[in-house]
Amino acid sequence: MKIPKYTLLCLLFSFVAFSQKQSKQDIATAAKKITVYTTAENTRLRLSPTANLFFSKATQPLETQLAIVVEPRKTFQNFLGIGGAITDASAEVFAKLPKDKQQEFLTSYYDKEKGIGYSLLRTTIHSSDFSSESYTYIKEGDKDLKSFSIAHDQQYKIPLIKQAIKTAAGKLTTYASPWSPPAFMKSTNNMLQGGVLLPEYDQAWANYYVKFINAYEKEGIPIWGLTIQNEPMAKQTWESCLYTADEERDFIKNYLGPTLKKEGLGNKNIVIWDHNRDLMYERANTILSDPEAAKYVWGTGFHWYENWSGGEQMFDNVRKVYEAYPDKKLLFTEGCVERFDASKYQFWPNAERYGKAMINDFNNGTVGWTDWNILLDQNGGPNHVGNFCFAPVHANTNTGELIYTPSYYYIGHFSKFIRVGAKRISSAVSRSALISTSFLNLDGTVVTVVMNDSDKSITYSLMVSANQAEVVIPPHAMQTLVY
Repeated sequence: MKIPKYTLLCLLFSFVAFSQKQSKQDIATAAKKITVYTTAENTRLRLSPTANLFFSKATQPLETQLAIVVEPRKTFQNFLGIGGAITDASAEVFAKLPKDKQQEFLTSYYDKEKGIGYSLLRTTIHSSDFSSESYTYIKEGDKDLKSFSIAHDQQYKIPLIKQAIKTAAGKLTTYASPWSPPAFMKSTNNMLQGGVLLPEYDQAWANYYVKFINAYEKEGIPIWGLTIQNEPMAKQTWESCLYTADEERDFIKNYLGPTLKKEGLGNKNIVIWDHNRDLMYERANTILSDPEAAKYVWGTGFHWYENWSGGEQMFDNVRKVYEAYPDKKLLFTEGCVERFDASKYQFWPNAERYGKAMINDFNNGTVGWTDWNILLDQNGGPNHVGNFCFAPVHANTNTGELIYTPSYYYIGHFSKFIRVGAKRISSAVSRSALISTSFLNLDGTVVTVVMNDSDKSITYSLMVSANQAEVVIPPHAMQTLVY
């Protein structure tokens, strides 16, 4: 078949233009500087700039090479943020610090330039185990909530939240979780040791969330959303309340969802489950397959403590919820290193637990990641039932010293560089010696986070489109590559 001369010229022009465009893209990428930040065990490297590299033209990687292949044109979930919980414990410890240490602490977490740029915050609806005592916002027995007051929180917790928001330039996505309804609303007449919400108090408890939101927002603290119940399948020695999947579904669709809507709070985001990865798929199926419940639900929250009974963390369950309900979101709502031991402040596997979880959770569709307490004291508390734990930062309230653990820096490899609104992009590692995830920020910068938990230094190729750069990561290290 003879091609007309005009068509042939058009095709030739298009091919040349396309080739030039591709060439310009490749050259632009090749000219881009890669800034490498590293935190490594047995070194002084802590989120330290360690290399400035440039891309060169890529060659076919060999099977003997280790490569991280990034494809920025394939995008996934939008990034909501990374942060931690401001509990009573955190706020009480903060209040005991000297003013200069308070400012240092706020800057280290919430300042994007000088700190690690937290953008997400969880807090509790009245007391949790990380409070000095059990308390609620009403007088016991007040089902009409006439005595509702957040005066307790105005002493420590609310002032710290306000300062955190200010340090974060006024932008800190804040959500809240209850550990238990008031004792009289429960089958056990006790905030501790489990029990269930009595059916006659379903509406009163839904009204309690509304009161909380309105009270906090009156204080100038916007509430982005709520989880229904912290760990609804765990009978704990501290504040706890049990919900089956059916009970949580019915409370959402018959009480909490309609009540928020009626009170003009229908824009608040409801997060279900708020417990471990083990049963999150079962919970999501029960609630999200019910259209009347699902219409009120933003997404599924989860924790990382499923290995309490043995076994490994079940990252694949996150992916299964992501695949089954792509129109709903996933949010990591709590994780910490349990069983506090002051001799292990600098215990590196604690940090690697964070790195492994964050990379896997993001790669499986999670939009945001929330650590537990942002600050605890030299005893891993205060905690009114002795459930002492680690935080990324501890304070010695006797000396005023702030102690930064490796976990703080590992979290910072994500939170400092991946900004709100970024999109996760496609990436893969060719060998199991490293794990990695990548995001594309709104300003066009790409962030690739890499973790090496082996005892050896590893050389790898970062491959992006038709370009590559050779990078070395030390043993037991985390790197962030920005380009």
